[in-house]
Amino acid sequence: MKYIFSLFLVGFVLLSSHRLQAQGAVAVYVDGGLPTHQISRHIYGHFSEHLGRCIYDGFWVADTLKVAKKDRIRLDIVDALKKIKVPNLRWPGGCFADEYHWRDGIGPRNQRPRMVNTHWGNVVEDNSFGTHEFLELCSLLECEPYIAGNVGSGTVLEMSNWVEYLNHPGGSTLSDLRKQNGHAEPYKVKFWGVGNETWGCGGNMTAEYYADEYKRYATYVRNYPGAPIHRIASGSNVADYHWTEVLMKNVGPNRMWGTTLHHYSIPSNSWAKKGSATRFSEQEYFTTLKNAWFMEELVTRHSTIMDKYDLAKRVALVVDEWGVWTDVEPGTNPGFLYQQNSLRDALVAGVTLNIFNNHSDRVRMANLAQTINVLQALVLTRGADLLLTPTYHVFDLYKVHQDAQYLPVRFQSPDYVFENTKIPAVHISASRDSAGLSHISLVNIDPVKNHPVHIRIADIPWSSVTGSIISSAQYTDYNDFDHKNKIAIRPFTGASRESGNLVLTLPAKSIVMLELK
Repeated sequence: MKYIFSLFLVGFVLLSSHRLQAQGAVAVYVDGGLPTHQISRHIYGHFSEHLGRCIYDGFWVADTLKVAKKDRIRLDIVDALKKIKVPNLRWPGGCFADEYHWRDGIGPRNQRPRMVNTHWGNVVEDNSFGTHEFLELCSLLECEPYIAGNVGSGTVLEMSNWVEYLNHPGGSTLSDLRKQNGHAEPYKVKFWGVGNETWGCGGNMTAEYYADEYKRYATYVRNYPGAPIHRIASGSNVADYHWTEVLMKNVGPNRMWGTTLHHYSIPSNSWAKKGSATRFSEQEYFTTLKNAWFMEELVTRHSTIMDKYDLAKRVALVVDEWGVWTDVEPGTNPGFLYQQNSLRDALVAGVTLNIFNNHSDRVRMANLAQTINVLQALVLTRGADLLLTPTYHVFDLYKVHQDAQYLPVRFQSPDYVFENTKIPAVHISASRDSAGLSHISLVNIDPVKNHPVHIRIADIPWSSVTGSIISSAQYTDYNDFDHKNKIAIRPFTGASRESGNLVLTLPAKSIVMLELK
């Protein structure tokens, strides 16, 4: 009966789509029927690497900086991130993870060894921000830590010892050392990455070699009492489907909780000259959004491979590096990856998070790169000052989807056409939270055209709708330290109920969140 209803539903949606498209409107069907799964809050995770000014002069500041601090953790940043309910934070990298040795970052700070950060600017790392400092930060944020272990230059024993140091309750030399360093109770860190980008900066391995190495390392990343571990394999670089095939076949769903996927959206077709974060043409705007839309294909194809070996979807697809990567801001250190953040970045975030929501049966964790002052950051700082980027406001808008019931959405998007190339203009996802409120997030990336939208919502009673919007006059607009609120969340009053349906016009280059009661 459910199958017959689904066929009827598809037919209805197609007929409605054709009819409404002829009238210039997008027909949308939101299915509030039988529940299937939740949208994991961990899709809304973030990434903090020892890179540029993300940790140092970001989370971790000088004693002399006149801001509220706990130890040297900057509390106005903590407050901003708590507001968007950051669910997890990935650390210490990235590429840095595979040259990081955890013992260098524990004990008295004035006795910690210094090292050269060879990946990011050859700066000297003083290790003042180490394991305990990171876990204190996670405690303040009220989020889960996600630690990336060193496979590239480390050893099985080193990673095994790190897990024991953090998660064993006491009585061993390592757990007693943790107590000596100020934390009597085990941290019970759940998420552990077994290496990072092992196909590249994490060791330049083949898929077959890494699969064997993963099994060796994972054997010794042990569970301790009350601390079961989610082991996350170093997965594919973008469209390397062979890598996913090998991991699923040779490692299998019983040995890993998840496997990763990395994909960045750049404004050009060349990594050597990616393009500016704020001064770009429509060609660069279109290319960036096209590259962001590629995430849909990537998630679909990797998930299809995973389904061959894991039809029950036990293994999570963990997109733990994603975002926009542009050229650095003029006059800044090229190795620090500091870039501004425009409305274009916000639209990329809205589309990408919608893709993750709609594939949340397989995508159960993701991490935007990166949190502060690096790549597509949420927060930019200048001394004691800070600003919230357009991307931050998207995460604030979308936090209502965290751990909410996924609602399937069916629609046919109009095209955004540029120079005879087209990509979908509209993307939509929906959920229903534990309080019974339904939320629909809509993105229109077309820089010129508004799109009328008619939404039919099945099996969910509602009587009123309110909305919020992120947009601006130009897609190159951004927040700076003189104009911090040029792009922010503002009320959207363009949605209404007509004949039991939800009707609105979705403005060009906008992200809209609707709440139904």
